[in-house]
Amino acid sequence: MIDIKCLGSSSAGNAYRITDGRTALLLEAGFPYKSLQRELKFRMSDIAGCLISHEHGDHSKAAKDVMKAGIPIYTSQGTANALGLAGHRLKPIKAHQQFEIGTWSIRPFEIEHDAAEPLGFILANTAGDKLVFLTDTYYCRYRFAGLTHIMVEANYSLDIVNQRVADGQLHPAQKKRLLRSHFGLEHVKDFLKANDISRVEEIWLLHLSDGNSDAARFKREIQETTGKMVMVANR
Repeated sequence: MIDIKCLGSSSAGNAYRITDGRTALLLEAGFPYKSLQRELKFRMSDIAGCLISHEHGDHSKAAKDVMKAGIPIYTSQGTANALGLAGHRLKPIKAHQQFEIGTWSIRPFEIEHDAAEPLGFILANTAGDKLVFLTDTYYCRYRFAGLTHIMVEANYSLDIVNQRVADGQLHPAQKKRLLRSHFGLEHVKDFLKANDISRVEEIWLLHLSDGNSDAARFKREIQETTGKMVMVANR
C-alpha cells in the first residue's frame, strides 16, 4: 500500500508526501518551509527523508530548512553544489546506486532537464509496491517493470502550446525551452505505452502548466489510454 499526498504541484512549487504505512518520505521541497509544515500538520518528525530531483526553486526552495529541521536530504552532488547544501544531513546519491530509507529501497536514474545533475526515482517497499517518480524531463530513456504507482509530469500539450504561440500569448523561445525541459501529454502516453502497467493501481499527473494544460482533458485521455485510476495533482 502506498499513500500519496500532493502538497502542491505547479511552477509555484512542488512537494509530495508518500508513505507505505511504515516510512514516510517527502518528494521535493519546493515551498517555503512554513508552508510545508502546515501541509504536513507540523508532523515533520514523521518524515524519514526528503528526495530532491534537481535544484530549481520550485522543487528545492525549503531544502536548507528541511535539513535544519533534522530531515536528511537525498540528492545528487550536482544538485547539492548548485544549492550550496552541505553537512551531515546531506546524503549525496548517484544514478543507478541503490540506497535504503526505512522500508524503502530507492534507485535514482538520470533525466533530461536544464539542471546540474537531475534525477528521477524508482521506489520499492517491502510489501512489493513499486513507484516511479518522473518530473522535469523531456525524455526518459528507461523502461520499468512491475510498477504499481506512477507519478509523472504532464506539463503541457503541444496543440495548446502551438495555439498560444499563434495567438501571441507565448513567445516561440518559451515554447523551445518548454519542449527541451518538460514532459508533455504526448510524452506521458508514449511512456505509459512503453512500460508494463499491468499492475499499476494509480497514475498521478504532476506539474501541469497553468496556461499550457487542461486538467480535465489530460485526466480523461490518460484514463482512456490506460484504463487505470488517474489523479491530477492539485495546484
